[in-house]
Amino acid sequence: MATTVKQTVTVQAGGVVQVQSPDLIPGSLAEVIVIPETTTSLSSKLANVIGSAAGGFASPAEADAFIRRERDAWPA
Repeated sequence: MATTVKQTVTVQAGGVVQVQSPDLIPGSLAEVIVIPETTTSLSSKLANVIGSAAGGFASPAEADAFIRRERDAWPA
């Protein structure tokens, strides 16, 4: 079974990634997969869009005010 080496590395200038391990045999071929970490989390992205879509409200008070205006516009 092949040895697996997993490391967290810092991407250097020019997009260079360096992996060193005594488990790697000099001259052998290896497959390298780079999965960059994202800098923004899903929760921060959601926080930026809540209330920004058409029909969206930034607060419950805005939603209540909209509903009241709609009710007041109905014929009696």
